[in-house]
Amino acid sequence: MTVLRFLFPALLMQPVLAQTPAESPERPQYQPAAIEASWTPLRLPSGERTALAGLSYMVAVNEDWGLGPAVFGAARGAYGGFFTAGVQVQRRWDLGGPLHLATSLYVGAGGGVSSPQVNSGGGLMLRPELSLRSRVGRSGYVGLGWSRVHFPSGTIRDSQLAFTLGMANDFSAFSPSRSGAVGRGGEREGMGFDEIALSAGVERLRSGHTRTGQPLKRGVGRAGAELRQYVAPDSWWGLEASGAAKGGADGYMEILGNIGQDFALGSENLRAGLQLSAGLGGGGAVDTGSGWLLRAGPTLRWITPWGPSVQLLAAQMKARGDYSARQLRLSLAIPLDQPRGLGRLDEQGRVREQTWALSLPHFPRMPFKDGKREAITGLGLQMHRDFNTQWYGTAQAGSAAWGRAGAYSYGLFGLGWKTQPFAGGSLRAGVEALVGAAGGGGVQVGSGAAAQGEAWLQWQGLGAQERWRARLGLGRWASRGGESTPMVNLSLGYSFGVLGAR
Repeated sequence: MTVLRFLFPALLMQPVLAQTPAESPERPQYQPAAIEASWTPLRLPSGERTALAGLSYMVAVNEDWGLGPAVFGAARGAYGGFFTAGVQVQRRWDLGGPLHLATSLYVGAGGGVSSPQVNSGGGLMLRPELSLRSRVGRSGYVGLGWSRVHFPSGTIRDSQLAFTLGMANDFSAFSPSRSGAVGRGGEREGMGFDEIALSAGVERLRSGHTRTGQPLKRGVGRAGAELRQYVAPDSWWGLEASGAAKGGADGYMEILGNIGQDFALGSENLRAGLQLSAGLGGGGAVDTGSGWLLRAGPTLRWITPWGPSVQLLAAQMKARGDYSARQLRLSLAIPLDQPRGLGRLDEQGRVREQTWALSLPHFPRMPFKDGKREAITGLGLQMHRDFNTQWYGTAQAGSAAWGRAGAYSYGLFGLGWKTQPFAGGSLRAGVEALVGAAGGGGVQVGSGAAAQGEAWLQWQGLGAQERWRARLGLGRWASRGGESTPMVNLSLGYSFGVLGAR
């Protein structure tokens, strides 16, 4: 019995549904997956203590190996806003009974609060871990292990015990080669999110100072994105990432978990309710203490007849540090998947391709606030989702990994166009344009707003390798203040099909 059969017995009993004839709807395939949360205490070179809270989602590529996106953020001490994002690879062994052994390697990039004694260098972070886990209930598990946090070009490095809490689930997806075909599914495909919401807003500070004691500007602009899943037509949860785009707090970033509930106002399409959020944030010299944030406020949502919805949120944000603000945020939510599990268990629609990718953007002449221009290379995560066979939406987030801008981070979203496959189906080309927020690490980004344009050529696998993508892009990055630099972007992606509107 392999470790994945041990961990996911109910999932592996489900048959992998074969492709049906062309005149019949496509059916999804199933792979084991797991979501893990971790807590890693960390002693810094200054003698101070902090801890990294981690979250990862891994999909099995075979019965022993899994990989997927992961993020870590400081959640203790005075280092709020210290974030890294990247990818985690894991290997598991069944030890019999309820136990299994796991070894993993996280490769990411980021940074945050720093000093000559405590800094992330270029931003690259490595975190190997060896842990012993025990099953809890039908699909949960807990673990205790040894981990090492290491920034190769910085001063942060320490080995500590790490604690893990995980839950097994399944990853349902269609073949990406069937994009555009009619499909039928009974569960959410991919990572299970129903829509992506792109947001912009402003906040008015009630109190807040920089870490040097200087008062912050009263108004700050925000830009971000949120992934949502609906547990009922009027209830949802989601994951949100946003950053400062105006107001002199460039480099500020927050990652929040959201829950919401709303009620019809005479019409099912016009709804009012409440949203609660909790998570981590900081950077841009904003003093958020340990980084923990709480946010609450009323919402007004209009579901358009065409599918997307518009939501207005008015909320109060409070940190454990010296930071409190009122926020007003407007978001446009675009469906990613048909929201099933709400009483509709066998939906039919069009298969649309979705891709998650690890990217390495290189900027040969990035402008710095000290007037210099130097090369930096980032490491980030990208998501692409087809609207049809040629137009797609895209979002990406990441940080500097090599160079001297270790705390530089970015979050962008936009629109792209691509050709039909050529060269026997193995090549594709396209262009995309993105806007969003960036800052930190001494990079000259003005208020924090940034834009990027890119033309790309992509190799895509065929046959047994059909889900893999390798892309080379050439483009240009620019800040709102007029600074710009050329860029080269190399990415490796994993593609799959999800069920969209017909």
